[in-house]
Amino acid sequence: MMMQTAENLKNYKKYFTEIINLSIPLIVGNLGQVLIGATDVFIAAKHSTDTLAAISIANSIIFCILVVGIGLMSAISIVLSNYRGNRKPTKKFLITILNYSMILAVIFCGICLLMVPLIPVMGFDSSLVPMIQEYVFICAFSLFGMYLYQCLKEFLLAYEIVNFPNLILILALVLNAVLAYSLVFGLGPIPGLGVIGLALAAFIVRTVMGVILLGYCLGMIRLRNPFDKSLIKQLLKVGYPIGIAMLLEFLGFNLITILVGREAGILAATHNIAVTITSSAYMIPMSISAAIAIKVGYYNGAKILSEIKRYSFSGTLMAVVFMAFCSVLLTFLPRQIFEIFTNNKEMLALGIPILHIAAYYLMFDGLQVSLSGILKGLKMTKIASVTLIAGYWLFGLPFGYLLAYHYKMSLNGFWIGLAVSFWVMCSLFLFVIFRKFRELKGRYKELN
Repeated sequence: MMMQTAENLKNYKKYFTEIINLSIPLIVGNLGQVLIGATDVFIAAKHSTDTLAAISIANSIIFCILVVGIGLMSAISIVLSNYRGNRKPTKKFLITILNYSMILAVIFCGICLLMVPLIPVMGFDSSLVPMIQEYVFICAFSLFGMYLYQCLKEFLLAYEIVNFPNLILILALVLNAVLAYSLVFGLGPIPGLGVIGLALAAFIVRTVMGVILLGYCLGMIRLRNPFDKSLIKQLLKVGYPIGIAMLLEFLGFNLITILVGREAGILAATHNIAVTITSSAYMIPMSISAAIAIKVGYYNGAKILSEIKRYSFSGTLMAVVFMAFCSVLLTFLPRQIFEIFTNNKEMLALGIPILHIAAYYLMFDGLQVSLSGILKGLKMTKIASVTLIAGYWLFGLPFGYLLAYHYKMSLNGFWIGLAVSFWVMCSLFLFVIFRKFRELKGRYKELN
């Protein structure tokens, strides 16, 4: 039996290799994004607990808004990879994609700015409100650079070009660390600006990232047909369910920050550190999921079911195995990992139990994000989104809220609720995917 299993895995060597080759640059890129955020958390924690609490709450507000645009733009790589599988021309669409991203930036920057005067009535500690407002106001304008970078990265991803965007992220990581530290604490003639310094660093870094990647893609831009309506319809059709799902997923995590932030700033700060830690692990399966979506999307366009299945299995197995390894680390080294960010005894007492809870659900988190990548490649984004919404909002968050406030479990209750949501999503995703594969059998080709 073991020999047969080993032989089966050997037959999948090509698929593991291709998923790894495509995933590694994506992992570097996604980890770069997380590390930029982690650097801000680290610097804010060193500055003061109030600074960390303020940016935790402010980022919860901002990301619940901007993530919708990110979701809408994530359709770019999915749609274009399906077009490529169908042998359709795609480079002519770059100018449309750029215009699309800037329209989204205007819309979501405006929404962020409208949130600023509402912050004082949201029930936060009055000492944190001015810092939250300043951070949200400045970061709202960073959406133009962020969306410019994101749309170009998605365009290049459809062609499996990922190295240059990742190089930009590595440079951005270094630039952000230098700028954030200098602007927060002051350096030479530069005065210490605290929260404003972190916001200015984010604005500068995101703008630089977008401009550099635009320069790289400048030669690909064709000015004819600057707004292709048929492409926009496809992007909205595929992207709006992803955008809604990402909104509700981020809103789930960030609603916890906002709710516990109303109780005490230290709870919001602790939750933010725990999310930063688990997000760092999550970036690996999320990158694998993106690679699965590209490969499945290509062979969905080519209508070859056997290749769809093999790439799906290979990527999913890799993601689950990696998250199992992370579960072991969180089980046995929670204190050491949390102390990377802070030695505050109260935060450690709150944070270590959360990491133990996360250790129990990480494998399911890796499984659900891989399965969602399969559905995205098949352009079944509505079903993927409905499943995410059901997992978080019908099961996980209500159960977490019940545990947090009725049973007085606070943060622990919310994190147990998150675990439940991942278990539910995995079950629903598996049911939908197996049903879809049965439906495609006979309609798509099978290769030996």
